[in-house]
Amino acid sequence: MTDIFLADLERDSKPTRRVLERVPEGRDDWKPHEKSMQLGYLAALVATMPRWVAMIVNQDELDLAAGGTGGFAPKQVTGGLSLIDALDDCVRQAREALTNTNDDHLMTNWRLRMGERVLAEDPRHVTIRETFHHLAHHRGQLTVYLRLNDIAVPSIYGPSADEQF
Repeated sequence: MTDIFLADLERDSKPTRRVLERVPEGRDDWKPHEKSMQLGYLAALVATMPRWVAMIVNQDELDLAAGGTGGFAPKQVTGGLSLIDALDDCVRQAREALTNTNDDHLMTNWRLRMGERVLAEDPRHVTIRETFHHLAHHRGQLTVYLRLNDIAVPSIYGPSADEQF
């Protein structure tokens, strides 16, 4: 499983980088709707989400009630290289965690709690897989933000209207 997840991490980091490289400077507060996330927050979330893999491998649980976010909130990074630096650091952390674990450990349960209430409890490998899906979702959301700001959307899994292979 670790080899599969390492390959997924490497494969997903490339299109994520291409999307983050296009996040505009100075528009961190922009959002398409009052209920939407701000562009800067969403970009930081996408850049730092690979760090969740390290957290899932290295911790037995995350308690959202302990200290608010339990340490998973995105760093306050904005635009350009700082987003790329954050992505590179989080991918490095995930790669290191996956390299230093084994399939037996990934079969053990990991919990997400809010105080005494268990929100989710699944084997680590399931939670890691869901993290990759979650990243793809938010990366796609970020491409919509780019489009709405008239910024060319990069190809990800296939060509975009702005970029062919």
